[in-house]
Amino acid sequence: MGQQQLLLIILGVIVVGIAVAVGISMFADAATSANRDGVSNDLVNLAARAQQYFRRPKSLGGGGNSFVGLTADAAGLAKLTNMASGKNANGTYTIQSAGTANQVTIQGVGTELVAGNKVTMQILSRDAGRTDSLVQVY
Repeated sequence: MGQQQLLLIILGVIVVGIAVAVGISMFADAATSANRDGVSNDLVNLAARAQQYFRRPKSLGGGGNSFVGLTADAAGLAKLTNMASGKNANGTYTIQSAGTANQVTIQGVGTELVAGNKVTMQILSRDAGRTDSLVQVY
């Protein structure tokens, strides 16, 4: 009878170990997915603000139908948001390529890792008549 009880205990420990490993894996996947969703939501919000900047007249601090004032530095990002240094709980945001008359590219780098790299997404905000494009880099 002692061997049977020992075998059941060992079997129970193995089952619990497998359940813990699966739970950790599921938690990591959920955290990555939540971070990806947060970064994409922030990028869509920043693209909407870039559209507002594009449509606002220059006399009111906008671009006057141009993205040129959105430079690839902190000053350019400050025209879209008041995030301190472009960071929030989801990640870090930068203007990837300075705005042209027709478009601007904004990048977000998340806090979670995907295949050894941080979640990285870009959105291309374009002038009127063309839709914005959201792309996941990593």
